[in-house]
Amino acid sequence: MILDFLQKELFWKTRKLKRNEFLKTSGTIDTNIYFVEEGSVRIFIEDESEERIIRFGYKGNIIVSLDSFLSGKTSEFYIQAIKVSTVKMASKKDLYEFINSSNENLKLWNSILEDLVLQQVEREKDLLYSSPKIRYERVLKRSAQLFQEIPNKYIANYLRMSPETLSRLKKS
Repeated sequence: MILDFLQKELFWKTRKLKRNEFLKTSGTIDTNIYFVEEGSVRIFIEDESEERIIRFGYKGNIIVSLDSFLSGKTSEFYIQAIKVSTVKMASKKDLYEFINSSNENLKLWNSILEDLVLQQVEREKDLLYSSPKIRYERVLKRSAQLFQEIPNKYIANYLRMSPETLSRLKKS
């Protein structure tokens, strides 16, 4: 319901992405915030030529390169479409005008920001567990929809395990 309101009131520019098309690349500044209307995207960095996925976005999610958005500086993050996707976007300026236009909008933004921070804390906890089974179970419990929207090879990368290990865990 909150996202429906935001989608109508704030996100008015639309961008269509082809499969594998980048919304943001490493070394760039991105002060936009995005609402995934259709499809799915991944946010990742490259670590010694290996991709490390840190976040996904799919229908109904807000995504942002938060470091670049907040600081106005370049970021190492890539945002790439996994499937053909449609994202709605708003600039930082538009967002702040929206936030400052009423106390209700400020409360809404604080709620969204709190949710993003809590999601990041949960992600950090995931990475601290050495057991692939525990990482898998935590993410499954938190976001079963992820396993419907995102191909296994990307989920395995996100969980820092091989696709074979993920497949075994899903079967057990």
